[in-house]
Amino acid sequence: MVTIPLLAHFYGGMASAGLLVTFLVFGDLFAIRYYYKSLRWEHIKKLYPYALAGISIALLVGGVISDNQFRNVIGVSVLLCLGLIFYRDYSGGSDGFTRKNWFARILGVTGGFATMIGNAAGPIFNLYLLSMRLPKESFIATGAVFYLSLNILKIPLHFFVWESISMETLQLNLVMLPAVWLGSVTGKYLVRFIPEREFRIFVTVLIALSAVLLFFK
Repeated sequence: MVTIPLLAHFYGGMASAGLLVTFLVFGDLFAIRYYYKSLRWEHIKKLYPYALAGISIALLVGGVISDNQFRNVIGVSVLLCLGLIFYRDYSGGSDGFTRKNWFARILGVTGGFATMIGNAAGPIFNLYLLSMRLPKESFIATGAVFYLSLNILKIPLHFFVWESISMETLQLNLVMLPAVWLGSVTGKYLVRFIPEREFRIFVTVLIALSAVLLFFK
């Protein structure tokens, strides 16, 4: 998630979205290879219709909405949702709203829109997976499969509709592929040493920081 504002700063909003999506596909493939057996399909299948609706909406308004305006809205939304999750965890309450259908629908549409506009859906979908209280291996595998399916769908849209993917950006993706592989190997190694509770805290902090970074170009 840290790469989103960095790429947007150096390449611009639309161009950075096309450049990053291919990197994300590589990363998803590595994650699935390591953790596929821990996949919890039932937690993401109901998100697909709403995520696809969000992507469709993003295609229509992508040429109109300001990148900065959208990132601000997403950042506020993520922080509010994270606040609700934090309150539930530390107030001793039940799963409550996070198990409601409307919660999945809102996050699905919002996440689909965010992933198309700026690959910024990580905090939103991670928030949903976090609310399901999945073990860390299942959290990684389930998210990777969901992200991969959406990112593969987005590539032709970036290439033919927004023209934010070109042969030049693909060449840069291939050059940086070893770095993506190194990051995935490092992540797999470190995850083994992080206990479940600390992993949840780490993801929560990462979501919060990612949301805050969305306010900065």
